[in-house]
Amino acid sequence: MKKRVVVGMSGGVDSSVAAYLLKEQGYDVIGVTMQIWQEEETELQSENGGCCGLSAVEDARRVAQVLDIPHYVMNFRKEFKICVMDYFVEEYLRGRTPNPCIACNRYVKWESLLRRSLEIGGDSIATGHYARIVQLPNGRFAVRNSVTAKKDQTYALYNLTQFQLAHTLMPIGEYTKEEVRRIAEELSLPVAHKPDSQEICFVPDHDYAAFIEREAGSRVPGPGNFITAEGEILGQHKGITHYTIGQRRGLTLPMGHRVFVTDIRPDSDEVVIGEEEALYTTKVCCDHLNWMSIEDLTEPRRVLAKIRYNHPGEYCEIEKTGEDQVLCRFERPVRAATPGQAAVFYDGEYVLGGGTICR
Repeated sequence: MKKRVVVGMSGGVDSSVAAYLLKEQGYDVIGVTMQIWQEEETELQSENGGCCGLSAVEDARRVAQVLDIPHYVMNFRKEFKICVMDYFVEEYLRGRTPNPCIACNRYVKWESLLRRSLEIGGDSIATGHYARIVQLPNGRFAVRNSVTAKKDQTYALYNLTQFQLAHTLMPIGEYTKEEVRRIAEELSLPVAHKPDSQEICFVPDHDYAAFIEREAGSRVPGPGNFITAEGEILGQHKGITHYTIGQRRGLTLPMGHRVFVTDIRPDSDEVVIGEEEALYTTKVCCDHLNWMSIEDLTEPRRVLAKIRYNHPGEYCEIEKTGEDQVLCRFERPVRAATPGQAAVFYDGEYVLGGGTICR
């Protein structure tokens, strides 16, 4: 009997080709598009390569027809609102910079979709991520780098659980983007040349502060002071939700040279301004840990750590300083380690684990 796999079809070329590859491998493939956000106009979604709205549903349906597989739409708006949008807002209100895609992967694209897929008789789910899943000699499942470093998406997957990994397939991890588009062209898929989705799907105009103001209303902090690390007042800012660590643009300070946001203090509504050198550190603390290739960190370990999605990585020693806390001591200073972002640890090609930067 064929194993049944539910493919999360975003309407993009990667998930479309993933569905094709799995069908070719002999799986009983079902396509599912998750309806999680569709307040945008269809034209705007198409322009942004939207992954979760009306245009995505229609594109995925057309691909499913070409591939001759069933296609369904599942509503995950409630889960998305609580686990992603509300989380995004609350983190900014705390002066932190969240990564909503990581939360969406763990709690919506995997937890919710996998649960629903198992309920309808699926054996596993599949996605179009550029990553590979392997079972290591120690029995644990881990995410491995894709064959193409240019598109590698392992950073955003570090928070997946062992159960989720054991029931997930990622066939695209063995291909480059160019190969994936070529397969789509050969199949005459209608999304073969569709652009990749960009930025955050529920803030298509990229105005995070305006989105937070609409969602949080009177809870949004008002203007406060730009200050130096020593406490000198430099001017007034628009509100802490407008800023992130390392930001240079939009500060409107007549300093005569480039200055940067070096800290955000939500308790006093202050934004600290300093020179670029102040952004560099050799120590980063993380909590909300998730271990992947190991069960737990029992002794200090040298790893390659990435502190943001497009960070090439830097070697550091990680050591547990509490039940849910790790201290990273970098061999070379890293720039703009930002509370709320993820620090992901790599052991060679495999994700060892990761956590959320807290300071």
